[in-house]
Amino acid sequence: MAVNASSVKELREKTGAGMLDCKKALEEANGDISKAIEVLREKGLAAAANKAGRVATEGVVESYIHGGGRIGVLVEINCETDFVGKTDQFKEFARDIAMHIAASNPRYVAREEVPQEELEKEKEILKAQALNEGKPEKIVEKMVEGRIGKYYEEFCLLEQSFIKDPDKTIATLLKEKISTIGENISIRRFVRYELGEGMEKKVDNFVEEVMAQVKN
Repeated sequence: MAVNASSVKELREKTGAGMLDCKKALEEANGDISKAIEVLREKGLAAAANKAGRVATEGVVESYIHGGGRIGVLVEINCETDFVGKTDQFKEFARDIAMHIAASNPRYVAREEVPQEELEKEKEILKAQALNEGKPEKIVEKMVEGRIGKYYEEFCLLEQSFIKDPDKTIATLLKEKISTIGENISIRRFVRYELGEGMEKKVDNFVEEVMAQVKN
């Protein structure tokens, strides 16, 4: 069933879970807030959300070099304790995130980091596209909001589908790790370099290349 924004907001405030996770939980619970909380807890998402307020200043700066030096990534991922930061599970997660960044080339960690000026410009372009498609002006704004969601999915790391498991977003993967490890974990920042970036060159499919390397 369709759920309204106020219910999603209320569930987020109660659990701290992500907007998309709250929406799915409400749909599964037919709009019942209490049942939706249970759904999130069963999936470990509410438990992860409860840890989100904890201070995470330990962790690791992970690197990933692809294609003999054609792409390089540095990503800082934080946790609460030095002990967890040194575990194989945490390091594997950090490497997976670095590899994903190499393949998917996000611009930002989260949608909140997108500059307002860039967002407004994108909305103007999407609005013009919708009008040029002959869409009625009264529904254009809703169309723009929907397409902005696709923009976030393309350029915001947390909203991208994980290259190793496209059924999960990076945000979902992160919450699963928080629940499993038992500490707050955050992806703080990253930088990605690509050889010859900004210069005219052949376009390669780096997702396929990275995944081929993973399988090997």
